[in-house]
Amino acid sequence: MSKNKQPQNWIPEIVYEEGEGQLPFIHVPTGQDDPKLLFILISHQTGEFEPGSEGEDVPILEMDLKQFVDISALKAGLTEQEYDKVRSVLGLEPLRQAVEKGKKITQTIREKVGSDE
Repeated sequence: MSKNKQPQNWIPEIVYEEGEGQLPFIHVPTGQDDPKLLFILISHQTGEFEPGSEGEDVPILEMDLKQFVDISALKAGLTEQEYDKVRSVLGLEPLRQAVEKGKKITQTIREKVGSDE
């Protein structure tokens, strides 16, 4: 792609694989960046109904616009303290603390796998 040509806007489509896969995924077209922010409408039934186009009862929904962000984009653009504050708001431990716990878990797994041989 030339320097002057901007990639066209594309709309991410969230899909689920049929079968056992529980995690959704997004196909990113060649030449496009991964989305850093997703806007998703969350709907909740109110328990009330209104007549549909053919007189049938149609549930009334409350729609709430949510934003989901690529946390690695935040990590790249925030200071360590700011990033840890975001992690705290999300119910996560500070990054250094989480990394240390992860290393201990990895070491425990390595020891157990090594002792089974």
